Amino acid sequence: MTRGGVGRWRPALVLVAIAAAFVPMPAVAIERFYSAGLYLTLQPYLTSVSNRVPFALFDVLIVTAGGAWLGSTAVEVVRTGRGSSMRQVRRIAARTVVWAAALYLLFLTIWGLNYRRVPLAGKLQFDARAVSPEAARALALTTIAELNRLHDRAHARGWPPPDAVAVPLAQSFAGVQRQLGATRLAVPGRPKQTLLDLYFRRASVEGMTDPYFLETLVVSDLLPFERPFVVGHEWSHLAGYGDEGEANFVGWLTCLGGREPEQYSGWLFLYGEVIRAVRGRERAELSARLESGPREDLRAIIVRIESEASPRLSAAGWRIYDRYLKANRIEAGAASYAEVVRLALGVRFGPGWIPKRK
Repeated sequence: MTRGGVGRWRPALVLVAIAAAFVPMPAVAIERFYSAGLYLTLQPYLTSVSNRVPFALFDVLIVTAGGAWLGSTAVEVVRTGRGSSMRQVRRIAARTVVWAAALYLLFLTIWGLNYRRVPLAGKLQFDARAVSPEAARALALTTIAELNRLHDRAHARGWPPPDAVAVPLAQSFAGVQRQLGATRLAVPGRPKQTLLDLYFRRASVEGMTDPYFLETLVVSDLLPFERPFVVGHEWSHLAGYGDEGEANFVGWLTCLGGREPEQYSGWLFLYGEVIRAVRGRERAELSARLESGPREDLRAIIVRIESEASPRLSAAGWRIYDRYLKANRIEAGAASYAEVVRLALGVRFGPGWIPKRK
């Protein structure tokens, strides 16, 4: 291959990445050939491999990529000397763009195209007319009743160690995937901590799905009764649900299919979402129905977050994440997290909170 031919792949790679970012793709095709096809063929292999490694491979990627970039930049500066600063800047910028394009295409191939699949509401029996203030109040009452009922039982049974895959939660995760129509099942990820843990705590981030090695990363200071839902949420991303509201919904269903500790975690999460959806004048009256146990757990969560969170860093981090979601065609951005209430109200359920498919 000629020297010119070697050089032409770089602009071609960047152009492909730009096209992949902006050219519309049919959601039905993404759903059939990627989310339910290629992705669920790849995911069990990648997650099974990463589960065998006790540390986060995502950390290795960050350190390796960052070190390689710094090293190549240093070599560029030394090679061209001090008298060619503009040339150095151009070459470093060009290299950075090419590397970013390669990482972006890898991201889309391994996980990112799930953002563009058919919305979950389009695959389930969903009635938008059922989403109302009255329905939100009814769901809040159900949530409160479940929290009061489950609190003592959940705490008596306890929760598994932070790095363990809870068998009841994993079994429920498989069942929920089948309920939602999956014929190939995603493998649950082993919860891991990451070098980003300090940032997570300061930015009020509870977990993350590694989109390259398909790992489940969780913040280190989660309380035991928070962990099942956070893990279930991240597993939902592993199952291909990129939208944060849909991942909340699938994570909630996953908790409901577990034992009392997992169920309690799911309802505790939903309480925080649904209480914001009821009329303002009703919130105090509904909150007063919570018994002391759930109330203390909610207070403990608030204390955990406020003890380490940096309001400025948290706000900046969520603004960046909002832009990231919108760039990946999640129009609601970070507000998509609240979609779980709309789904919980509008989806028709059978016995045992099993969603009905179309």
